[in-house]
Amino acid sequence: MVTSVRPALSARLTHWLKAEWLLVLFGALALVLALADPQPAARYRHWLQLPTLAGLMGLMIAIQGIRDSGLVQRAASALAARAHSLRGLGLLLVASTAMLSMGLTNDVSLFLLVPLTVAIGGMSNLPVLPMVVLEALAVNAGSTLSPIGNPQNLLLWQSAHLPFFAFVRGMLPASAVMFSLLVVLTLAWLPKGRVHLDARALDDHRIATPLAVVSLLALASMVLLMEHGLALEGALGLLIPFALIARDSLRRVDWALLATFAAIFLGLGHFAELGIIGRALDHFDFNQPLTVFLGGALASQVISNVPATVLLLDHASDPIALAVAANVGGFGLVIGSLANLIALRLAKQPHGLRLFHRVSIPFLLVCAPLVYLAWRWLG
Repeated sequence: MVTSVRPALSARLTHWLKAEWLLVLFGALALVLALADPQPAARYRHWLQLPTLAGLMGLMIAIQGIRDSGLVQRAASALAARAHSLRGLGLLLVASTAMLSMGLTNDVSLFLLVPLTVAIGGMSNLPVLPMVVLEALAVNAGSTLSPIGNPQNLLLWQSAHLPFFAFVRGMLPASAVMFSLLVVLTLAWLPKGRVHLDARALDDHRIATPLAVVSLLALASMVLLMEHGLALEGALGLLIPFALIARDSLRRVDWALLATFAAIFLGLGHFAELGIIGRALDHFDFNQPLTVFLGGALASQVISNVPATVLLLDHASDPIALAVAANVGGFGLVIGSLANLIALRLAKQPHGLRLFHRVSIPFLLVCAPLVYLAWRWLG
């Protein structure tokens, strides 16, 4: 009996390590740095970014309830039934994702659109994984334009005390280049054919009305509370109604994803504030636009664009230059933007990471010089 249990446990552990390699990697980084460079507890709380984690938790709970209620499937049926061409449907989803990210932030947009895309793919011939990759790129392009579109823009907008529309004007050339390239990619990548529906998948999408109402109210309240800095209170407040009426939805929330983000925040936050990193940055002249652009974009590929923004905030004198650099850095490697990880995790498609890099890295190489030229000439 014992000998038969051990191989099963070993196989489960191996499967978990493969599935959660990011959690293991950044958890190990956070642990190694904590042992090699101990810091006061207040520093770890700062790096953990509890409001951000709480916001993600609340959004994950609300969206899981919406998915379990049948609303996503009903919306997917309605949209797929009215679509004609795959490219037209793809452009609609990409444009919707980009537009939503300007006002609801990149994370919220993905939590709404990726489940919808997966549901549409389940009842039609829409290629799900390419669409999810396009949507991950779309939130980066769309959120670039708005001061509230993503965390790095919000940080720079508030720290620089820029007027809302002055920030938008400064980011417009970069966002326009990104979105134009994304439209070209969408048209070139998606097949030309018409949308073909599976009639069986369209039938009988019942809606669990109480869960749907609670989940929609939960989503709206989380977005509102996040805007007012009350994400932790909002997330904790959702636990009670969902524990009473939707325990299964709570169990199905991707808690490992939340733990992965916590590990990333701790590991990269600590890494970015190591003394050796600060001393290395002192050798560069961040008054030069190209230095800021390359520094922000390249740092994002290593530590993600939000920590890269924090790292360079006191070195770069031009907040728009740093914002452009950090947003460009959201393309390329998956770690460039945490929104990339959210999109792939929500989709749960095989070989998602491989396909993402096959598209996102060339996209960065083409996009970065064009964005820099457009920003310098038109910004």
